[in-house]
Amino acid sequence: MSKPFDVVVIGAGPGGYIAAIRAAQLGFNVACIDAWKNASGGPAPGGTCTNVGCIPSKALLQSSEYFEHAKLHFSEHGITASGVKIDATQMIARKDAVVKQNNDGILYLFKKNKVSFFHGQGSFVKATEAGYEIKVSGSSEETLLGKQVIVATGSSPRAMPGVFFDEELVLSNDGALRLGAVPKRLGLIGSGVIGLEMGSVWRRLGAEVTILEALPTFLGAADEQIAKEAKKAFDKQGLKIALGVKVDEVKKTGKGAKAALSIAYTDAQGGAQALEVDKLIVSIGRVPHTAGLNPEAVGLQLDERGAIVVDADCKTNLPGVWAVGDVVRGPMLAHKAEEEGVAVAERIAGQHGHVNFGTIPWVIYTSPEIAWVGRTEQQLKADGVRYKAGTFPFLANGRARALGDTTGMVKMLADADTDEILGVHIIGPMASELIAEAVVAMEFKASSEDIARICHAHPSLSEATKEAALAVDKRTLNF
Repeated sequence: MSKPFDVVVIGAGPGGYIAAIRAAQLGFNVACIDAWKNASGGPAPGGTCTNVGCIPSKALLQSSEYFEHAKLHFSEHGITASGVKIDATQMIARKDAVVKQNNDGILYLFKKNKVSFFHGQGSFVKATEAGYEIKVSGSSEETLLGKQVIVATGSSPRAMPGVFFDEELVLSNDGALRLGAVPKRLGLIGSGVIGLEMGSVWRRLGAEVTILEALPTFLGAADEQIAKEAKKAFDKQGLKIALGVKVDEVKKTGKGAKAALSIAYTDAQGGAQALEVDKLIVSIGRVPHTAGLNPEAVGLQLDERGAIVVDADCKTNLPGVWAVGDVVRGPMLAHKAEEEGVAVAERIAGQHGHVNFGTIPWVIYTSPEIAWVGRTEQQLKADGVRYKAGTFPFLANGRARALGDTTGMVKMLADADTDEILGVHIIGPMASELIAEAVVAMEFKASSEDIARICHAHPSLSEATKEAALAVDKRTLNF
């Protein structure tokens, strides 16, 4: 006998658990199915983001940043700290505790909002007149019947052909977050968000880090001026970044405790190179995760990448079946998944849920942080849009000087005719927080003059955003 629900959500990552909660708030009887397990085999909702992505990586980034500050920068403040050491085991334990707090928080939110949680793999069985039968395969098997189904199964790390994740020597983001000791030599293939963040963590803790990137340009998705500033900062920190690389072979050398990896690659000039590393993180992107979903049982359409095909409203080819987050088109970002989850729940309720892809912020949590929203300068040029640009360096910001972190800038791009803000790009301290003002401004179609005329607290980092807006009109006050 199947248990009937108004809405069944498959997956409890950022898209899934948020969709389930919003649907419950709207008065639906909701079930959420998730298969993630913690170390003891219990439920661990939150998906990749909470378990092996956003949350644990930020915990490690914070720990490694504290360590580097204590070693290199405390003395600037008159603070003497001798014998500073890192206990990687304790650092990982703290990261695990932060993850568990988030797992438990989601379970509490399910209970608070009366969402029925089922721990196990969710898969389609068949379509019926009353909805869709969904099997839950876990410690015990159950069958649910959903009038509406939201698929939010996320994504998985992309493996290199012929190079498989063993999570001992060749690491995905999962293994990279569980290293029990600082490797002497760490290699990364891919200089995307995961590669840069994980490279930053272990470089700060003492690893010699080399990043091999296939693309000829660094951070091609970011504004070119910001990317150049980032490359300069990372080079100065000691991250070795090789661009335009073709990896030819990865092979294991040595045995036991002496096991390592040898990477043969061709550099941008066509020369044969070799890199010896103790650990290798492969971060060449992610792929939609539909393993075990059994989409063929109901005829759910997938595209050539394995993503679920949806329209602009996240509707699939099946009536009453929706999909959100990494498993569909669009950027693989946790906050994008959350917005789609809310929008779908509201659409099921007959409301007009909305997601503006043009104002979804991007953030890289390195030091300096990198964040942007809207179009880059190179995109505006390619689109033939007439624009004005204004930049302001943190070097001229009083709060940044007091922090001792003056790397980077705020850059604002505005329409040359209407002055509407078209993009904001930040590299520097707390960029992940500062970008929110730009998102709000763009959602309300603000002009650069609007930001320039708003009073910002002094001294604050946010003043750099105001000054960048002033710079659009070539009238900065502090630079």
